[in-house]
Amino acid sequence: MAQTATLTAEPRTVRGTGEMRRLRQAGRTPAVIYGHGREPASLSLSSFELGRLLEQIVPASTIVDVTVGDATYKTLIREVQRHALRPGILHVDFYEIKADEKITLEVPVHLVGIPDGVRNQGGILDQVLRTVEIEVLPADIPERVELDVTALTIGKSVPVSALSIPRARILNDAALTICTVVAPRVEEVVAPVAGAVEGAVVEGAEGAAAVAAPAGTPVAEPELIRKRKPDEDEDEDDKKKKK
Repeated sequence: MAQTATLTAEPRTVRGTGEMRRLRQAGRTPAVIYGHGREPASLSLSSFELGRLLEQIVPASTIVDVTVGDATYKTLIREVQRHALRPGILHVDFYEIKADEKITLEVPVHLVGIPDGVRNQGGILDQVLRTVEIEVLPADIPERVELDVTALTIGKSVPVSALSIPRARILNDAALTICTVVAPRVEEVVAPVAGAVEGAVVEGAEGAAAVAAPAGTPVAEPELIRKRKPDEDEDEDDKKKKK
């Protein structure tokens, strides 16, 4: 069943940046409610009550009863705008819903159990898809979708087609991967250089050459490669003619 919550709001008639700032300084959060062809209505909410509510619910899949005066509207939170640098909520969008009309929303996917590939083979569980999009009546909105992964072994994955949500239609591509168990990473061990003398310090390409070559073999000096100057491209006769 759908999770529900309640909020009380007040109508907001004055708009503009200055009014928004004054509202927030007074402990109120600007909001708007829209949907079903109605004119959007501007509201304000207690910032404290709103913040406490958002800590307790999953906003995208929770029905919020918003009371404005004598009227109560069933809504879903469509957007929560937060400040990029400071704590606090800047604005909230509520979408009005009807009990007999299906809606589209996202619900979280919760993995249940420890996969066999993790427990017995040292694998790592990777959840690729954390929410699924569904079409459902408001009364049938699930709080979350649970997926049992205990039988999952290394290299195996679970697609969207494995999910089953009563009275809801899943809109995601059925072939999308929800989760998979991957093999643990193995650290590469570098083998010691053959013929290296114990206690000797071998550095760079010259050291490598010295180790590889037989004893007494001189090590070739590296060739110096540099860009020729324009004058060096001319032969001696051309240089004399210029003089």
